[in-house]
Amino acid sequence: MALRNAVMAALLEGEASGYDLAKGFEASVANFWMATPQQIYRELDRMAGEGLVSARVVQQERRPNKRLFSLTEAGREAVRAYTAEATSRPMAIRDELMVKVQCVDVGDLEAVRAGVTERVERSAAKLARFERMRERLLAGRTEEEYLATAERVGPYLTLQGGLALERANVRWGETVLKILERRTAPRT
Repeated sequence: MALRNAVMAALLEGEASGYDLAKGFEASVANFWMATPQQIYRELDRMAGEGLVSARVVQQERRPNKRLFSLTEAGREAVRAYTAEATSRPMAIRDELMVKVQCVDVGDLEAVRAGVTERVERSAAKLARFERMRERLLAGRTEEEYLATAERVGPYLTLQGGLALERANVRWGETVLKILERRTAPRT
């Protein structure tokens, strides 16, 4: 998947500056796509050149002027075309920590344990952030009410995927730590 598809997905929320998109990536698509601000700015420039987004300049008094981007009709058509494409291959995971856990029997047990502990802590923090995002999206409504009345459900559905992933990361990490603890505990 190209970064442009994730940028277009984020722009479905409405007009945004490159800075807002970079910041908003954390809040809207971070549960399934990561990008640096520089990558986002470069992609926005390419997309503007291809007519997928339009930009308007907003004059600011005490700050540099900013450009606000929005999807053009060609951009919306690109979103439609992209979503109609068959998904080319299943998700591929390349996870260095998993390789280290695979090697734990002959590797540095304490370093692996520290890595797993850090993963659990990061995932728990992301899980808490995603739960706050969920509460903001629901805005006091039940999930059923939200899904029946919201203008867009895509952000909620992808957030559910992010929540499931982080819950699984926490469960997996806690299980690994318990097993490593049992295997290294003195036997009586």
